[in-house]
Amino acid sequence: MEIWALVMFAVLFLLLLVGFPVAFTLGAVAFAFGGTFLGMEFFNLLPLRVWGIMTNFTLLAVPLFVFMGVILEKSGIAEELLETMGRLFGRVRGGLAISVVAVGALLAATTGVVGASVVTMAVIALPAMLKHGYAPSLASGTIAASGTLGQIIPPSIILILLGDVIGVPVGQLFIAAAVPGMMLVLAYMAYIGFVAWRHPELAPAIETVPDDQHLAVQVAKSLFPPLALVLAVLGSIFFGVASPTESAAVGALGAMLLATIHKKLNLANLRDALQQTTRLTSMVFLILIGATAFGLVFVGMGGDSLIFDIFNSLPGGKWSFLILSMLLIFVLGFFLDFIEICFIVVPIIAPVAIHMGLDPLWFALLIALNLQTSFLTPPFGFSLFYLKASAPPTLKLQSIYRGIMPFVAIQLIVLALLITFPAISLWLPGLME
Repeated sequence: MEIWALVMFAVLFLLLLVGFPVAFTLGAVAFAFGGTFLGMEFFNLLPLRVWGIMTNFTLLAVPLFVFMGVILEKSGIAEELLETMGRLFGRVRGGLAISVVAVGALLAATTGVVGASVVTMAVIALPAMLKHGYAPSLASGTIAASGTLGQIIPPSIILILLGDVIGVPVGQLFIAAAVPGMMLVLAYMAYIGFVAWRHPELAPAIETVPDDQHLAVQVAKSLFPPLALVLAVLGSIFFGVASPTESAAVGALGAMLLATIHKKLNLANLRDALQQTTRLTSMVFLILIGATAFGLVFVGMGGDSLIFDIFNSLPGGKWSFLILSMLLIFVLGFFLDFIEICFIVVPIIAPVAIHMGLDPLWFALLIALNLQTSFLTPPFGFSLFYLKASAPPTLKLQSIYRGIMPFVAIQLIVLALLITFPAISLWLPGLME
């Protein structure tokens, strides 16, 4: 029966590649194999599992953070930030690209919505970069990579889901992810600076003579509100004032206040934000329920024991398991969405990692950073689709693929550093305690 559990996993993977809906495919495969090998009475356990999901207080943070991100997207903050940062860094070689990375980091720490960040920067910054002589590959790669920072810089939806699946405190995971997130931001900027130094024609400076006094005021007005919101959300978690779910409510309220200040909180925007939040949250929870049914059958058929025996028999012990699991997630990221990997693959390998003595907080952070690459790797990298759909027609898909390769390499280098030196990601949660 354990072999049939692996067959069930293979059937699921093939059906997802064909294009069947994830949530319903998970449930259908689970009922087909569970009914055949375990009997339909086995599913009497499922309602209790679903009830546990629906009453999980931590998962309440998902719709709140999504709502916060959508409201901020509609508030016009991103446009202000891009314009101000472009003027601030424009006179430096590669300055426009560096400003895109800075804005991407700020958007990640406030909105956390990858699609919104990529589309916003593609519509506003990409035409300006191409107009001023930036290489299409560098411009597109910078925007796509900067937009994915929302996957690792808290508050990130994937961090909430991973914390719940693996069983680590979401607040600690948020704080642990802050350092790797800043490492990625600095590494992106360093790479752009190096390219601009070696090949000035690929990232030229913009000759502008701004009014420095007016620019300083504009920078303060653009930066202070989102930074204050970030400090309110993450600071309340770090100092133990609020749980992640409570801080999500603070963030949602703060986003509405910022939208009100920018005179963008009207009935139409509020209705649209609520609809988008409902759609995305419903999708996540439907997939989670389907994955719960699939996991229940997989464990019932002995698949978890078989997986543990396979990994436990590897030479090299926990390090072989760690490298193989990271490689598996990276390869699956070429074909599957990060939510699918989080709900299907992670529940299978996480118990093995914990049994082998790996720190679950560290392991969750490695998975989150690894999943970030799934947004940039063809053929199903969602950031690439968002960028191509919102970019000028002159931008070729080949330029986008060439542009993202160095940034994927940077993400893998940072991942290797975290694997080699776990203290990089664990010292800040230790300080929090």
